[in-house]
Amino acid sequence: MSSQRPADAGGGAPGISVDAATGGPAPGGSPSDDPVSGALAAGDPSAASPASGVPAAASPASGVPAAAVPAAGGPARVVPALDDAALAARLATDAGALLLRIRAERGFADPAALRDAGDTRSQALLAAALARHRGQDAVLSEEAADDPARLTARRVWIIDPLDGTREFSEPGRCDWAVHVALWQDGELAVGAVALPAQGVTLTTNRPAAPAAPAVAPAPPAGGGGPRLVASRTRAPTLVSTVAEALGGTVVPLGSAGAKVAAVVRGTADAYLHAGGQYEWDSAAPVAVARAVGLHTSRLDGSALVYNRADPFQPDLLVCRPELAAEILTLIGAG
Repeated sequence: MSSQRPADAGGGAPGISVDAATGGPAPGGSPSDDPVSGALAAGDPSAASPASGVPAAASPASGVPAAAVPAAGGPARVVPALDDAALAARLATDAGALLLRIRAERGFADPAALRDAGDTRSQALLAAALARHRGQDAVLSEEAADDPARLTARRVWIIDPLDGTREFSEPGRCDWAVHVALWQDGELAVGAVALPAQGVTLTTNRPAAPAAPAVAPAPPAGGGGPRLVASRTRAPTLVSTVAEALGGTVVPLGSAGAKVAAVVRGTADAYLHAGGQYEWDSAAPVAVARAVGLHTSRLDGSALVYNRADPFQPDLLVCRPELAAEILTLIGAG
């Protein structure tokens, strides 16, 4: 991860699921660095990662070709490949499980080495898995050289293998994430945000259980003012100004993915950022936020646009829809 990132750039679709995951490998088995652990790496999506809770089979309407998988002692059986939404959720969850293992293996004595290992190995897992399962698609990643071929591609995966490296390298912190999103024909199509240390993956897919309603989260209990999440180290002055005007509070939090997840899950009401980010910091979180009906935009109210030649994004607002007009007015007045 480059040290020259804007403040809060991670070092800070139908349906939504909040997948209760174990946050790590099942007892007796830990994921290897082989992309998408277990059978999926060999072309068999029928066995989901123990930590993911993500359904293995694609929708019959997905259009994704089936794969022939050898059955023990018999002919190959045909199983459907993962559709895009399920694949995004699976990859984010598996990369998160790998990151938990790296944390456990290395400890926190050398934070820089831990951050480097997390970035490198998570990137390798995601890149190899996408090459295997979506080899014709382009990829934009924080941890890889930008290929200009993506600008003429119809499908581009936008990934952040480790959002919130600072928090990842600090003992006890759980506000870091893995982002996997797909941009297709001008729009974000699917997204998944894994919060590995919290044992949760938020996704635009809808597994059978547990399911969350596809509506914006309820306002805070007790009638308190809005809760605005902001960078724990570099919160823009604008956040405090808006929070004060709304009679709300500022809640410091780590990665951009963790902040949007807080709004999605109803533990915060708005996330606004003015210090600059990159597309990989917000693509998957914004896809998930849109899936539950949250407002997402630039701070001037204009649409967020992805897969541009310059992936820099100056600002961002994700909030409960009933707060959007007032927040945008306050920002404009400031």
